[in-house]
Amino acid sequence: MVPFSFHGHELAFVSASPGAGKVPGAALWWPAEQALLVADLHLEKGSYFAVRGQMLPPYDSRETLERLADAVRQTGARRVFALGDNFHDAAGIARLEPHAAGMLAALTRAVDWVWIAGNHEGGARALPGGIALEELRVGGIVLRHEAVAGTMDAEMSGHFHPRLAVNLRGRRIARPCAVRSERRLILPAFGALTGGMDAADPAILAAMQPAAAIDAVVPTAGRALTWPLWRAAA
Repeated sequence: MVPFSFHGHELAFVSASPGAGKVPGAALWWPAEQALLVADLHLEKGSYFAVRGQMLPPYDSRETLERLADAVRQTGARRVFALGDNFHDAAGIARLEPHAAGMLAALTRAVDWVWIAGNHEGGARALPGGIALEELRVGGIVLRHEAVAGTMDAEMSGHFHPRLAVNLRGRRIARPCAVRSERRLILPAFGALTGGMDAADPAILAAMQPAAAIDAVVPTAGRALTWPLWRAAA
């Protein structure tokens, strides 16, 4: 795990094991709350495109849930907060094949599970297992799907799938990252088939306001790298 801090809370990126998708740091561990936070699972994205004629491998939900189960095992989490866009569309729940459905049922029985409503799945009320909420306040921080610009709440959210892309030694490197200001933290997307948005995209920077400083936080070997994205004018 790779530790970093946000709004007076200690957090850590959790990397799935090499046999479970090789996606580094897409989940966050919150030790004080014994909670694992993930955003944008987009379960059944592959089958969504398949029914529209664009064939993708149909096992993205299995891979996502395998990595999520691995993160729960690593941390010993007692709670999971899923921060919206949990399924790729409202009908995705019905398309879950039996193996993936069994995995999800086992996970939601093993821990206290909270589904936060996103914009993709048509509302969180129909999601299986656990409880479904529009948003939740935990430890003085609001958990919601999309950052609300202009509020003074401390919040954690998802929605934007941030990735930091940089050129190093002539190579273009892109990695999922969190985006952090004094009061807002946007998580990377966790789902196996989720893409990413440039962490410095104007839409992300606008969602983080008001802020004095906005940084990308990227897990590397043993530590979190902080990369400046925006600073308020002096």
